[in-house]
Amino acid sequence: MRFGLFIPQGWRMDLVGIQPAEHWTVMRDLAGYADGAAWDSLWVYDHFHTVPLPSGEATHEAWSLMAAFAASTSRIKLGQMCTAMSYRNPVYLAKVAATADIISRGRIQMGIGGGWYEHEWRAYGYGFPPPKVRLGRLDEGVQILRDAWRDGKVSFDGEHYQVDGAYVAPKPLQDNGIPLWIAGGGEKVTLRIAAKYAQYTNFAPEPTAFAHKSEVLAQHCQKLGTDFDAIVRSANFTVVVGTSEADVKDRLQRVRDRLVGYVPEAVADAIFAGGGGPDSATGTPEQVIERMATMRDLGCQYAICYFPEAAYDRSGIELFEREAIPALS
Repeated sequence: MRFGLFIPQGWRMDLVGIQPAEHWTVMRDLAGYADGAAWDSLWVYDHFHTVPLPSGEATHEAWSLMAAFAASTSRIKLGQMCTAMSYRNPVYLAKVAATADIISRGRIQMGIGGGWYEHEWRAYGYGFPPPKVRLGRLDEGVQILRDAWRDGKVSFDGEHYQVDGAYVAPKPLQDNGIPLWIAGGGEKVTLRIAAKYAQYTNFAPEPTAFAHKSEVLAQHCQKLGTDFDAIVRSANFTVVVGTSEADVKDRLQRVRDRLVGYVPEAVADAIFAGGGGPDSATGTPEQVIERMATMRDLGCQYAICYFPEAAYDRSGIELFEREAIPALS
């Protein structure tokens, strides 16, 4: 297993209580820490409005952060989980990503998906087209990205996008372009797109669902003649890890209490009921390792970890590094 680390950017209300002028310092310092530690990659979300409720709290823009992290780190890979295709013209996105890849000297990863957060779609004037349209744009957009990065010039005449001899120069530094992480578990369309184009996929970390999505992906690969074993399967985990069950409980309580005042108490309670939700890997190191080992044994080769404490307290990250990463790598 390899490991990525989400950097708090505000989307999950994980910078509340910190002055906006200090946000970049918090994000930069944590990215620098990860750059010198055991993490293979760092990640941000491509969203504009907070969850679990839209609010006026900060949510920093993903691709601006990509360029900033590219300049302020030296080793770690840099990704978004995941860029919404419809938020940016795909050939423009290819250009942005290629520039960030140059700045990073070849470390950008392209997490890409159809997009889902209706509130921010409508608020930003994108409408909210049906899944068929959003996924159609994903399919065409991924082809444009791939061709632009491979050839440095792209033309495309599709149902959703048209490109006429657009130069994307310089091309990314990485051979064959920037790796594509196609996120989502839609079985008829998204997983077929992944089977055609992805180097990585990203599924929900529930064992039964993960195994099923893997089988569907394998079926698409067989039909398309692509190599299923060459696609790395990943999942995202919310991690609250403590030295004891009492420590875990205290950490969860602190995270919950920090949210109160920004969301109703009932919402904060619901988030952390049962230890943090279906993507949770919460507990002592032994419990977290057991949870992730189950996923690893199902073929999950990459875990991207979100620590809700990260902007305020790195001790959980450090404990995970000491205990979980060596046991699972």
